Amino acid sequence: MAEYGAHLTSAATVDEDRPSFFEVLAQESLMSTLRPALKHIVRVLAETNPQHFGWTFRYAEELYTFIDLVLQHHFLRTTSASFAENFYGLKRVPTKLGESLDTASGLPHKEHIKSLLLLVIVPYLKLKLDALFERWQQQFWDQPARVGSTKERIQKIFLTIYPFLHLTWEGVILVYQLRYLFQKSNRHSPFLYMAGVKLKYLSKEDILKQQHPVEADASFENQEFMQQVTRYLQKGVGALAIGISQGLSLGVFFLQFLEWWYMSESYQTQVAVTSLPVPDPPKNGEREEVIGEEPSESSASVCALCNKQRTNDTALSTSGYVFCYPCIFSHIKSHKRCPVTGYPSETSHLIKLYPPS
Repeated sequence: MAEYGAHLTSAATVDEDRPSFFEVLAQESLMSTLRPALKHIVRVLAETNPQHFGWTFRYAEELYTFIDLVLQHHFLRTTSASFAENFYGLKRVPTKLGESLDTASGLPHKEHIKSLLLLVIVPYLKLKLDALFERWQQQFWDQPARVGSTKERIQKIFLTIYPFLHLTWEGVILVYQLRYLFQKSNRHSPFLYMAGVKLKYLSKEDILKQQHPVEADASFENQEFMQQVTRYLQKGVGALAIGISQGLSLGVFFLQFLEWWYMSESYQTQVAVTSLPVPDPPKNGEREEVIGEEPSESSASVCALCNKQRTNDTALSTSGYVFCYPCIFSHIKSHKRCPVTGYPSETSHLIKLYPPS
């Protein structure tokens, strides 16, 4: 078993240029870690100065996608690799061209466009679909089941089909990773297959060419106006991408600390919730209970906020009281405390209750 485990960690048993399974997973996890880090920075800016930076939190995903697009375009054009792949010393090689590609000149146009779409646009669309599914599912739970309009029928079809599409998405990725792990495939992701590329290690020649790129010989006087504008734009985008990559390269070493900080903060929140005193039971007013009489169901199932029959029961973990989900969600969002006990609360403390039937 130990020999087999050592065999899995070795990348040079079959192909010396083939990255190990852990290296390809590490470069993928790098970008997935940068997204929540950027969102945290944007949230801090929005909370510090909401008048000027409040919009950045609303469009945090679009802001990250734009930065990612600029970054990936620059690295694909200059290193034939994404930012994370270049960070781990890897490069993309088109399967049709093989080793004849010069990494300093970037990927061919077709592979460049497909790689850019699969690295930036497809993950962005997937996140939007996940958010849309969560929002429509929440609306479906809050509202009673009904036939409704054409839009509601489309929502119901989407809520039925999307979990299977998500399962297929994750299943295909898992199959590719397992095949790569057991050296049955030279690609660890279906996106590499769709882009028509595979990953290899950077050679010494590739590193030297990236460190000392060859400048174009054509002077500005011999170029047309649009060519000069295009060249200036490319230089500007390149400088922006280099600045972002340098900042990310330095910040990536602090990401583990940030993850530990988030986990510690979450644990402290849980401890703070459990350390709160147990609230007094609800008062039934001056109504006197008659021995042998069943308690009134109307008073036990009335929301304390809207004073109506509860719908979509939701408990607040800081106090234990149960409310309508729309009522308590809006109240916690606005006041950050329990409406009955006054205990500090967040929307993460809401627990939806489901009937046994």
